[in-house]
Amino acid sequence: MDLDLYSLIFSSILFLNMILAIIVIFMENKDAGPTWAWLMVLFFIPILGFILYLLFGQNLTRSKLFEWEDRKKIGIEEMIAEQTSSFHAGKFPRHNGITENNQGLIYMLLANNDAILTTDNTVKVFTDGKEKFDALFEDIKNAHDFIHLQYYIFKNDHIGSKLILLLIDKAKQGVKVRILYDDLGSRSLRRKAFKKLIEAGGEVEAFFPSKFPLINFRLNYRNHRKLVIIDGEIGYIGGFNVGDEYLGLNKRFGYWRDTHLRITGSSVHAIQTRFILDWNQASHRNDISYLPSLFPDTAPQGNISMQIVSSGPDSEWEQIKYGYIKMISSARKSIWIQTPYFIPDESLLDSLKIAALTGKDVRIMIPNKPDHPFVYWATYYHIGKILKAGAKVYIYDNGFIHAKTIIVDHSLSSVGTANIDVRSFRLNFEVNAFLYDKGIAAALSESFHADLKVSKELTLQEYNRRSLIIRFKESISRLLSPIL
Repeated sequence: MDLDLYSLIFSSILFLNMILAIIVIFMENKDAGPTWAWLMVLFFIPILGFILYLLFGQNLTRSKLFEWEDRKKIGIEEMIAEQTSSFHAGKFPRHNGITENNQGLIYMLLANNDAILTTDNTVKVFTDGKEKFDALFEDIKNAHDFIHLQYYIFKNDHIGSKLILLLIDKAKQGVKVRILYDDLGSRSLRRKAFKKLIEAGGEVEAFFPSKFPLINFRLNYRNHRKLVIIDGEIGYIGGFNVGDEYLGLNKRFGYWRDTHLRITGSSVHAIQTRFILDWNQASHRNDISYLPSLFPDTAPQGNISMQIVSSGPDSEWEQIKYGYIKMISSARKSIWIQTPYFIPDESLLDSLKIAALTGKDVRIMIPNKPDHPFVYWATYYHIGKILKAGAKVYIYDNGFIHAKTIIVDHSLSSVGTANIDVRSFRLNFEVNAFLYDKGIAAALSESFHADLKVSKELTLQEYNRRSLIIRFKESISRLLSPIL
């Protein structure tokens, strides 16, 4: 190959990189952090970087992915208008002192995320996979109308196949079964695993499936939600996926520590709406239409106040992150966080540093082992920032902690699927429950205390003694953190 041809190829690559850089900077209108991270990728690995951007760099912010005209039939707009009007009239529901003290948070999530405040719920907290699946299987066995399941990861291993067999049995009984899974998260799953379920009348859909073999141009956007709705009366939300490792059966991770909620009450309707929106986006042929049985009228189940909040790259606002920041800024005494990844952007990191610098009891618990190396070392870098501000950091040493939990002042809490990282806030489709109840906060705080007994505190002095190789890993991971 002569020199002129080499020159032409090199010039063409540089030209393509320049065009793509223009798109990244001027057309996509990304934040400065992701913009610089992508420019680095394009500069240092020009050909591969171009391919990576096509796979990971799309912007869905302006996309209207989730539409369901029948939402009007369940009165969501009326409930939002009523609660919004009550807020402006100074008559916002004051179900307890916690809802009264957090009216700003409640209004923000209501007005900008359609997150209706419900006050008649019961909630059971699960921190162990076996207990969660035992309860879920029992509820499925008692289902009489429909079962809706949505998981980021669904594996056809021991627990997955057991769940499928149970769902086949229910489908044969005439119960309507629908399963929605994320195509990337469940990449080891084969559709033939659901063959008998589909033959029995069940329906199965994948979120953002690849249209071409080995190529998925929406690879970077993952539906990270984990939801179950049974008969419109029982809802599950939290961090557990479907797989043997969530029962602590994977030797690599050991015991799997997570947090999940079982909910009854009006908030189940909000979880159901979220599932239908996601299902109809993925279905294209078996869309769910409104039926009264999907949203049954039930007597008040309890007195727990809560909101179900969604976020994703299709949204204008990062609602779950904003909710976290509002919770942190409202704290008077304490902020306790459990997260497998800690890669906050500057706004969230600053809010935590300010809380720690002003004497609040800020505690963050992270795993002692990585499931994604770059994410782990980016977490370690950001942990150093918060340690310097006076926060306490604990390394969970009893397996792997996957819980996504925030507890503020032992009264306000959030549990769901969103991690403390840029991916969860900007790229993944997530859902969290925001809970305004001292009893639930006490249960979560008790679990945190139990976890402290099997954790090791990481002090600033110890962190400063880390090796040069660890510092190097942190530095590389930090630069890539906006797009991890």
